[in-house]
Amino acid sequence: MGDPLTVVGVGADGWAGLPETHRDALRDAEVLLGGPRQLDLLPADVAGERRAWPSPLVPALPGILDSLADRRVAVLASGDPMFFGIGATLARVAGPDRLRVLTHPSSVALACARLGWGSEHVAVLSVVGRPLDALRRALAPGARLVVLSAGAGSPTEIAGLLDGAGWGGSRMTVLERLGAPDERRVSATAASWRGDADALNVVAIECVPDAGLVPPAETPGLPDDTYDHDGQLTKREVRAVTLAHLAPRAGELLWDIGAGSGSIGIEWMRAHPRCRAIAVETRPERADRVAANAAALGVPGLRVVTGPAPDVLAGLERPDVVFVGGGLTREGVLDACLAALGPGGRLVANAVTVQTEAALAAAHAAHGGDLVRVQVARAVPVGGFHGWRPAMPVTLWSWRNVL
Repeated sequence: MGDPLTVVGVGADGWAGLPETHRDALRDAEVLLGGPRQLDLLPADVAGERRAWPSPLVPALPGILDSLADRRVAVLASGDPMFFGIGATLARVAGPDRLRVLTHPSSVALACARLGWGSEHVAVLSVVGRPLDALRRALAPGARLVVLSAGAGSPTEIAGLLDGAGWGGSRMTVLERLGAPDERRVSATAASWRGDADALNVVAIECVPDAGLVPPAETPGLPDDTYDHDGQLTKREVRAVTLAHLAPRAGELLWDIGAGSGSIGIEWMRAHPRCRAIAVETRPERADRVAANAAALGVPGLRVVTGPAPDVLAGLERPDVVFVGGGLTREGVLDACLAALGPGGRLVANAVTVQTEAALAAAHAAHGGDLVRVQVARAVPVGGFHGWRPAMPVTLWSWRNVL
């Protein structure tokens, strides 16, 4: 296994802010690993060999750790090593039993302390190597967010996103070099924010919607006009019922076959931050629309695969749940989806036409499960009165692999 890896959290105040336990660990190390900024914070009498991380880091980590297995190694991390830090990566690569982690207050803890915010009521996000559009999912009236910045330009980019999304009145506080002697904070609304910040910053946001903005609800069944679509859309009420049968759970992966506008996969991912989805769509223009809708609704991590099912399914990560909204009559689609599901896996398929309904009836006869028919009627003007105009009924087949 080799000697333990000591991971030492270091703040912006560097050596001066470290307790003696942390200092002793760094003095005792034969090799010191970290970014150039962290390594430069160490005084000259810390005698270990200093090595800056390569880029990209993660692919190189196993080889680096193997080569240092018989030496005393200390890894320098920014703030709390286990909070969006190198500590979690090292635990995954080297195993948690090999780590000795000496923590330091995170930038989020320091930001909450400066602002008087209860950290249990704060949503923490990161734009370090992550799409900026993911912030949209967290926007809600009165919400408090702390965003880990990717650099000096992040506050301006965040302000632009907020202002463009109808949250220009939100108050932004940019906290620079937290914990250092030259710590600084600057506040403004997103609409009025100007200028970059120090590269070492976090952004605290108090969310305020612009007048007339109606933020998306948390529950499935968003209004149909939330989505850009060409008519290929699972309608609101049917979508809510479909998501109830799909039953999203944290960490599960959904295949959304025949994604259309992407509404099922998007609302699946909005159900929990750890829900994942792959949208499969044959037509390139629709695939582009799926990606745009996902970004606009704060789940840019939705993966879009362009091509016909079942051809494109073979190389995909195995799903926990499958939704088939299109392509049911194409040979092999349903069989491939059923075969992809392991024990406990779930499948839901929707049909509108006589032909697709017949395919579901045959699947129900062969495999069991539940058949449900959903029909929605909307009130429309009839002269000076109103009457009911029914939409086309939708047949829903849900099945669970009990093997």
